Amino acid sequence: MPVLWVGSTLSAGAVTVVKDIAHPISLARLVMEKTPHLLLAGAGANRFAKEQGIPTVPSGSLVTKYAQMALEQFKAKNDDRTEIGHSNPGEVGTVGAVAFDLNGNLAAATSTGGINGKMVGRSSDTCMIGSGTYADDNFGAVSTTGHGETIAKYCLAHAIIRNIENGKNAQTATEDALKRMTQILKNTAGAITISNKGEIGIYFTSKRMAWAYQTGHDLHYGIEHEEDNIVDTFKN
Repeated sequence: MPVLWVGSTLSAGAVTVVKDIAHPISLARLVMEKTPHLLLAGAGANRFAKEQGIPTVPSGSLVTKYAQMALEQFKAKNDDRTEIGHSNPGEVGTVGAVAFDLNGNLAAATSTGGINGKMVGRSSDTCMIGSGTYADDNFGAVSTTGHGETIAKYCLAHAIIRNIENGKNAQTATEDALKRMTQILKNTAGAITISNKGEIGIYFTSKRMAWAYQTGHDLHYGIEHEEDNIVDTFKN
């Protein structure tokens, strides 16, 4: 369920409920560039991928042993957690990115495999513009992860952008939106944000979230709250 959003034109493309696509973000970009539509789903999206020559992988090859273990534990416990770092390896598979170039252009992209135990046909926040992903050159770009239904109900990415529009810096905008969402809807999420000024915002109400960003030669990364490791990539 990937989506790509370009902040300079508010152009976007997304696919959802697709199978065995090797490069789903590339497919989302083709929806944006080659069709009049925003979102393609299921068999139609897979047919479009074939028409466009997007590579596929053998059926079932994306299912790891860890994902199978997580599903079995979900069945045994009826556990719908979206946390990472518990006894269930492979629980969360969201990957997001936000980018800011020298010309001030912003873009955001997000891709996920969904949550354990989801119903057939379930589509998450990731492909929903303003929920899992948003970018606007006037304000910033956001990619989110966490409990999809909660993120979608709150339109989390758009809420963060509106906070920036209202004068908050990227970090405060991200924190305030996530805290408010969790307070109202009682589920957790996280987000990465970059403003049109180049400010970075990283926050999560979940116990953990893996993140990283680079400015110049400095690579920052972490997974726990208050963690900020720095590596000088020039020296390494």
